[in-house]
Amino acid sequence: MKQYSAQELGRVAVMFGGDSAEREVSLKSGEAVLSALLRKGVDAFGFDPAARPLTDLVNENVNRVLIMLHGRGGEDGSMQGALQQLKIPYTGSGVLGSALAMDKIHSKQIWECLKLPTAKYQIADKSDFEAGSCGAIMHELGNEVMVKPAREGSSIGMARVTSAKQLNTAIQDAFNYDNQVLLEQYIDGPEFTVSVVQGKALPSIRMSTPHTFYDYAAKYQDDTTQYFCPSGLSDEKEAELAALSLRAFRALSGSGWGRVDVMQDVNGEFYLLESNTVPGMTEKSLVPKAAKTAGISFDDLVMAILATSMPACDA
Repeated sequence: MKQYSAQELGRVAVMFGGDSAEREVSLKSGEAVLSALLRKGVDAFGFDPAARPLTDLVNENVNRVLIMLHGRGGEDGSMQGALQQLKIPYTGSGVLGSALAMDKIHSKQIWECLKLPTAKYQIADKSDFEAGSCGAIMHELGNEVMVKPAREGSSIGMARVTSAKQLNTAIQDAFNYDNQVLLEQYIDGPEFTVSVVQGKALPSIRMSTPHTFYDYAAKYQDDTTQYFCPSGLSDEKEAELAALSLRAFRALSGSGWGRVDVMQDVNGEFYLLESNTVPGMTEKSLVPKAAKTAGISFDDLVMAILATSMPACDA
């Protein structure tokens, strides 16, 4: 993967923290990334937009920004647009790609139009949702449903339900995070994730958790989740999953780096869940695990991500 010297990269702000529901994870990701850059001799410093105005980036003579903000305000295109207005290069996807990937509903609609495989779904809108519709929704989606706020990450506000009563409760809870909620047919099978860096897919990871699903606690708070990388797929299936993930990522105008999450059903068919344009980079995060299997150290991975702020590496 293409990398640049510390001199070529110049002064780098690692942007982390923010004020989204994922602030805690962002702080951990940012601290890990900043430490890696310093070990590589990069002139880097931490920048929390919840504590400092963005104009400080200009005052600090920043040459580029490595975005480690997760969730709203950092992963949804708004920060990308602000940095473009300041004429400061940044890592990862642009305004459109960030906004599309952050919105699970629009992601699915685009994949559906392109005939990429994704589970059946319906949309609950806070303005006109009726609890009486829950029975019909459960029947339509196969009586086991995943409930997801449209624009949150890290499984925040999500629930897996098996009855109309549970569905109504979960939707009302999800409305605390977003006015639109994705209701998705539950795919019974293993979950995979594929990391994308500089236009290439890294080895897939299969996750296994005793939790009801791969929720926030399974991701960040306990040690019961198992990660398999290599994932155990055949070479043919691994290649199929990699190709699907790259198509899905690019379909949403993703660029630079990111991650695509996928389920596999009992027949071996893959179904796209979502795309992440600023995945976690903590000690439990998935992109570093995939990179390690590919023979890429954490520090080299961070340098490859930072390289996506350069025009030649934004594929």
